[in-house]
Amino acid sequence: MSLTDIRPIKAALREKYRNVRTSMTAEEKITYDTAIAQRVRQLWQYEKNDTLLVYVSTAIEVDTRQIILQALEDGKRVAVPRCVSGTRNMEFFYIRSLDDLAPGSFGVLEPVPEKTELMTDFSRGLCIVPAFSYDWSGFRLGYGKGYYDRFLSRFEGNIIGICYSSCVQRSLPHGRYDRPVELLVTENYLRRTTNRARRGNW
Repeated sequence: MSLTDIRPIKAALREKYRNVRTSMTAEEKITYDTAIAQRVRQLWQYEKNDTLLVYVSTAIEVDTRQIILQALEDGKRVAVPRCVSGTRNMEFFYIRSLDDLAPGSFGVLEPVPEKTELMTDFSRGLCIVPAFSYDWSGFRLGYGKGYYDRFLSRFEGNIIGICYSSCVQRSLPHGRYDRPVELLVTENYLRRTTNRARRGNW
């Protein structure tokens, strides 16, 4: 194996943190998910942005449904991603309720285009980014498809990561052009990352 080939390392880390998540009890997960959602709502980034870009969680991810419902109740525009067939790109659509979603790529709930509005302005907003794990500098271990890496390269708004504290480690392997999140939110703490100095938001 080449010393520069980090794919096996990432695969092992994904399996590790998948096991960490599946080992949680239902009660633990609900408690952690609720704490993370409450922390997100208290952020100044949440307060100042009228648009929230957020994925719809699967069973092993931090629950975003309560974040989505709260944002809609707070009068924010909520945009949810949809994978573009035959590509590694995704589009975001504004939804008005969870009823605007249906199973799509990889079995994940995605917006139904006929029921929703395509988002075209990415100059602002708060994007919540999914990951198996984050490190202290805000770099993420994603799911290996590259959808968010491509999207974040052109997104100009605020980006935060949500993650269980048990899935955060000191450092993760990452590429030269990977974009770290500005803030990491867990059930136990908030962590500003080194990215804040480069972006000037802090």
